[in-house]
Amino acid sequence: MTDKIIAMVDGSIYSASVCEHAAWIAGRTGAGVELIHVLGRREAPETHDLSGSIRLGARTRLLEELSELDEQRAKLVRARGRAILEDARAIVDGAGVDEITTRLRHGDIVETVGEVETEARALVVGKRGEAADFAKGHLGSNLERIVRAAHRPVVVASRAFAPVERVLVAYDGGVSAMKAVDHIARSPLFAGLSIKVVTVGADTAAARKGLADAKAVLDAAGLAAETELVPGQPEKELGEIVEREGVGMVVMGAYGHSRIRSLIIGSTTTEMVRSCKVPVVLMR
Repeated sequence: MTDKIIAMVDGSIYSASVCEHAAWIAGRTGAGVELIHVLGRREAPETHDLSGSIRLGARTRLLEELSELDEQRAKLVRARGRAILEDARAIVDGAGVDEITTRLRHGDIVETVGEVETEARALVVGKRGEAADFAKGHLGSNLERIVRAAHRPVVVASRAFAPVERVLVAYDGGVSAMKAVDHIARSPLFAGLSIKVVTVGADTAAARKGLADAKAVLDAAGLAAETELVPGQPEKELGEIVEREGVGMVVMGAYGHSRIRSLIIGSTTTEMVRSCKVPVVLMR
């Protein structure tokens, strides 16, 4: 498969939702799904010499036992990874996706994303990882690294999946926001969905022109889009629109108009991903 949705699964409470989101996207775009589980370096067998200064015979036996334990642990870690992938495949298969592949990888998750994303239409990841229940107010440690590294759209799955009917596009006139509008116009994923493009901030001629340009791009693609200019703070206003209007997905640039390129993803983006109960699609 060269046109596929890559879903990163890790066995967390978000993994089922990641699979369901990937299957929904695949169903609307005709793409296949590849499920990837990465065995991080922290899961590699221990290599510390725990034998200390022991008499030679005992030391040799201990080293042999430690080596056997490392081998057993490595086998268990790989078996767990394969089990996670099997469960994930069952979810995607149950959603009616025909083309499904799985891949068990070793190493760093960001390095893996860099190697595989050229084959992908989009990446689907969970908001948080396996420690989700212990860090409910925080984003997953790998999420920002993935967003910074990825060149494909990153779909941050919400904890529970629901079919999407209404899409909110957070538009600030920046490069990544314009790229998001162009992506929506070109992707079959958004065909037939209700789309609203919102700019939060001062009512200026530039802001209104930006919204008009975004609407023109979407109209030309046959997508019925409405626009709105809202005063206030983006994090607050966008969150209220999501709740009030039953928005099922938010699309936004990963970085704001004044992005400091070498640092973190935009503050509005971070807050939306953290607080939204719907999936957020991030565009670089």
